[in-house]
Amino acid sequence: MQLQVARIGKPHGIRGEVTVQVLTDAPGDRFAPGAVLTVEPAAKGPLTVISARWNKDILLLGFEEVADRNGAEELRGAKLFIDTDEADDEDGGEGWYEHELVGLKAKVGNDVVGTVTALRTLTVQDLLIVEDTKGQEILVPFVEAIVPEVNTEEGYVLLTPPAGLFELNLPDAGKDGAGR
Repeated sequence: MQLQVARIGKPHGIRGEVTVQVLTDAPGDRFAPGAVLTVEPAAKGPLTVISARWNKDILLLGFEEVADRNGAEELRGAKLFIDTDEADDEDGGEGWYEHELVGLKAKVGNDVVGTVTALRTLTVQDLLIVEDTKGQEILVPFVEAIVPEVNTEEGYVLLTPPAGLFELNLPDAGKDGAGR
């Protein structure tokens, strides 16, 4: 299975480097020199990483197949993928990919309270996006204290949310004038 790890943005400089929107929590591993990435659309790849460096908060990649700014411009908007068979975590498989979580039922105890619709990977911590039974989007910190169990075989994540977590993101939250 293919896992998207980045989307190519605009060219940077004249030597063929591009900016990328990073969609992986392990950019150092995924974009190491020599890594070969599958590209969508397929006609633009595969691409072999020759350089990866950070410019402030933006990752810049150079590819063996791209020598100049014109070549880099042609890659704008392309998606970069790795084969998930190659993406096994060296730390024993503790991480989760979005495609493994989306569609799982979100349970509190034995009660189904919603469905996981996305995983948002952030710098500090990841967030599970859960659509509750009323169709509202709930942001759930993806930390062991709040999501102690992920069971892909039985199709659920177990949540132990702090009081008010499911009400916090609702449109009417805090508008009743009640003190917090």
